[in-house]
Amino acid sequence: MVTLAASGNESMAWVEGLYRGLVKCAERYGASIVGGETVSLPDGGATLISISGTGRVPRNGVVTRGSGRVDDDLWVTGRLGGSFESERHLDFLPRAEEGKWLGKYAHAMMDLSDGLRRDLPRLARASGCGFVLEEECLPLHDGCTVEQALGDGEDMELLLAAPAGDWVAEFQRVFPTVGLTRIGRLTAEGEGDLGSGGWQHFNRKSKESK
Repeated sequence: MVTLAASGNESMAWVEGLYRGLVKCAERYGASIVGGETVSLPDGGATLISISGTGRVPRNGVVTRGSGRVDDDLWVTGRLGGSFESERHLDFLPRAEEGKWLGKYAHAMMDLSDGLRRDLPRLARASGCGFVLEEECLPLHDGCTVEQALGDGEDMELLLAAPAGDWVAEFQRVFPTVGLTRIGRLTAEGEGDLGSGGWQHFNRKSKESK
């Protein structure tokens, strides 16, 4: 379902191009665009696009963010940081096939849309765990800093908790251009070196807001 609230700044050619792109993406993943509202906004306003979708997954294929286990290693796909500066957030392929494959081995998994500083504590908290982040291991895009990897967001990579094993090398064989990097581990709740960059402050706020 696609809801489009278009301002007078957008031409019909722009709207048609938007939907051509949406249809192309939907077809790639076997989805269908079945409707949605289209409304106009006053001239000069921002154009808003809201997309919602439904799907099915086998019962034994569901992986949530809340099933991580103490001593699971933490992994991320791809590289992190600088999405907005490079506009990668406007031109990327979701890790759909990679996520389906990793679901066979991951205890917990989620996408990195808000940056590690927000998303890693969410996964750990949902799993009833603490965490250790090894910042020196973060896979950075060229020219990016650790701070960008922690806070920029919109990386659209996968964060997962899983024990190390032969599956890591197999993943690299199946997806040779993606990359998979160990960045830390889950610990017992309330334990773990929460690292630099405000991790302790963030974790304390998260606990207070439970």
